[in-house]
Amino acid sequence: MEMNFRTKEESKKLQEAEFLALSGAERVFAFFRLCYEMRDFPSQETSDKKDNFIIHFKNR
Repeated sequence: MEMNFRTKEESKKLQEAEFLALSGAERVFAFFRLCYEMRDFPSQETSDKKDNFIIHFKNR
């Protein structure tokens, strides 16, 4: 395991460069993966909305 110490600005710049190095399709899938992983974060927000656009991911 490697540990790196960077400033917040350096870290953001590196993350942006890595993201922009991805192809368009890879960026879209990275966004969908992020959305899917966000479901595990606790939230107090509740929604009574129905008939939303829903993307279902199949577990591998």
